[in-house]
This record gives sequence, C-alpha cells and structure tokens, in this order.
Amino acid sequence: MRMAISGVCGRMGGTCARIFAEAGETLVFFVDPREGAAPEAVPRFASPADVPAALTCDCMVDFSSPAALGGLLAFAAARHCPTVLATTGYTTADLAAIGAAAADAPLFVSRNMSLGAGLLEQLSERLAHALCPAFDVEIVETHHRDKRDAPSGTALSLADAVRRGGGGDRYVYDRRARGARTAGEIGIHALRGGSVTGMHEVHFLGQGEQLTLTHIAEDRALFARGALAAARFLVGKPPGHYGMRDLVRELLRDG
Repeated sequence: MRMAISGVCGRMGGTCARIFAEAGETLVFFVDPREGAAPEAVPRFASPADVPAALTCDCMVDFSSPAALGGLLAFAAARHCPTVLATTGYTTADLAAIGAAAADAPLFVSRNMSLGAGLLEQLSERLAHALCPAFDVEIVETHHRDKRDAPSGTALSLADAVRRGGGGDRYVYDRRARGARTAGEIGIHALRGGSVTGMHEVHFLGQGEQLTLTHIAEDRALFARGALAAARFLVGKPPGHYGMRDLVRELLRDG
C-alpha cells in the first residue's frame, strides 16, 4: 500500500514509519509541522492542506494530537481518503466532526491500536453481560510517568464496553470519602510511574470470587502493527465510521 503518516516526528509516528517500511509498505508522504527524525527521502508537509493534489496515498495513519483533527478530516473528506485516527483525547465535538466526515471517507477510530486490547474490550462487554449486576466492575490502568491524560482512552473504552454489557451506567474516578459502593458504578483508576508502556485490568468482583482480565503492552511497536492492520482493513471499505470492534470481528471470522 501507499501509506502516509501524520505525526511522524512523534514517538508513535516514527515507530509507524519503521514498522510500515519493514512490512514492505510504501511511504509516500508525512504530515507534521514539527522538526524531528523522519526518513529524509519521504516528503514532509506541515499540514494536510499542503499536500499536492497529485500526491496520493491508499491510507493515512494519524498519531498526532486532537489539534490536527480538522485538517485531517478536511483532507480525508475532500480526497475520499481512508484514514486511521489513532490519537486520544478527542472531545464530544471532535467525535461529532468525525461522524460527519465519515459520510465522505472510511474512517477508523480507536483509542488503542493494540489488537489484544481490542479483544479485551469485547471480552469485557461479554463478561459484563454474563456476570453483572451480581458482580461489581473496577478498571485499573497503569502507564509511564510522562503520560498526560488520565484515565487513559483505553480505560474509557473498556468502561464503555462494560456499560454496553450491562455492567453499570455511572463512571466513578475517585473513591476518596465517597462511602459505600452503590449500584451502577464502574470504577476507573489511573496509576502513573516509571516506564510502563501500558497495562489495563478489568476486575469483576463477586461474592466469594473474582475474575480479572489483563492486557499488558510491552513494546510501542505493537500499536504500529495494529495501525497497519487497521489500514489494511480499511482500504476498499465504503465511507463510514469503523473501529477496533469491526477489525477484531473480521479477524475472528477469517480465523
């Protein structure tokens, strides 16, 4: 495939450039206003609007920031370009804009590009459906000391999955001086320290028994490989809003 990367000067964007090239994909252009390490043979533009019309790609993968979303959506819609949006921190308004742009291009949105985390989300929804409300659910996420957002986007996605499964309808982020747990709560807790790439735990706590699902990310390259899998999934799809649930469902069906 002919691939483009937005945010190539960041840690994940740079990892994507390496992983995509190793997988035999063709890197045709990058988008990033920052200076940083990136393959010099590939043209880099400050914004999607600067990319010449004659320069095309099969898919754009974005690991930048929510501030870049407007330009990316305009590019995707105008060129009907499949785009993988792997950035976290989108607001409700951002998500609405993504939904509108999906009428003109296939867009893949995920807070976590790990295939294992995608499976964790589906399993959490199914277990919530099977065990709750007899079991309480608490989610714990751990990341390196420099991660800026808390709780992580993945923890919120897991909470959404538990809610869809009937495991609660109210997110609680701080239990200090809150008293006893009440029905419908889904606890979400964030730990920060060291160099932890990422760990997510979903605890199902019953009377006399516990069941815990855990996903541990050991290397950032796994997110780049997941983004590549998402790009390959997305190419050829009609305009629409896609996510990790769709990719995992297709992988399970094909397997």
